Amino acid sequence: MRKIILSVVAASLMLTSASYAAEKVYARVNGMDVTAGDIAMVIRNPRVKFDQLPKQTQQKILDQAIDGKLLANKAIKSGVEKSKAFKEALKKVKDDLALEVWMKEQYNKAKVTDKEAKEFYSKNRDKFKQPAQVKARHILVKSEQEAKKIIDQLKGLSGKKLEDKFIELAKSKSTGPSGANGGELGWFSARRMVPEFSKAAFALNKGEITKTPVKTQFGYHVIYVEDKKAGGDIAFDSVKDRIKAQLKVQKFQNHIKEIAKNLRKSAKIEKF
Repeated sequence: MRKIILSVVAASLMLTSASYAAEKVYARVNGMDVTAGDIAMVIRNPRVKFDQLPKQTQQKILDQAIDGKLLANKAIKSGVEKSKAFKEALKKVKDDLALEVWMKEQYNKAKVTDKEAKEFYSKNRDKFKQPAQVKARHILVKSEQEAKKIIDQLKGLSGKKLEDKFIELAKSKSTGPSGANGGELGWFSARRMVPEFSKAAFALNKGEITKTPVKTQFGYHVIYVEDKKAGGDIAFDSVKDRIKAQLKVQKFQNHIKEIAKNLRKSAKIEKF
């Protein structure tokens, strides 16, 4: 039951995309159309877009779909539909398909209002916190002496001159992968970096550099803080859609569990 519930959204997307794209025809073999639905059955991944794949890969997939049409037609002409195995397999497919379609309908019926989302947000404020962040650059070198020399070259500079000189030195001196981009690290929270680096970076004010080299497991750093953002609550409007999607799944899951629970009460269940 848990697997069925968790997979319903994916199943829903597959059914929707298949029905939407089924009109497009990619080939015709003996009068039979090879549609986007046939292509989707070969790919078996709704996230993969056939038209965006390399031409060679598209051709291989299309050939598989064409072979599938030919083989399926041969199978039907052989009279396989009259066999016991086919009838049993068809019943299972019908049962599984009926369940998937019904589950999709139940999922679509689950509705979440803005009020419900707001109540969830208000009761779970701790889940919607934005940590303090720093936007920084760094220069990484192997020795403390090298780092001190770099700091000496930056002393007395401020503002645009400091930033430009720092970027210049990062490109020419830094051994880290960010050196080519002027030591740019972008925005990060304290947890994103090793403790020694974070402690030094967050202690700086905007536009400042470290006055002494910062030692980490990677070497010695000179850090320049470009900007800072204080932590705080994430605005409701920024997370409203995410909350509603989460509550919709919860409502759907609870609904299905309740139906299954009631069905069990009147069902004759034998386990072997």
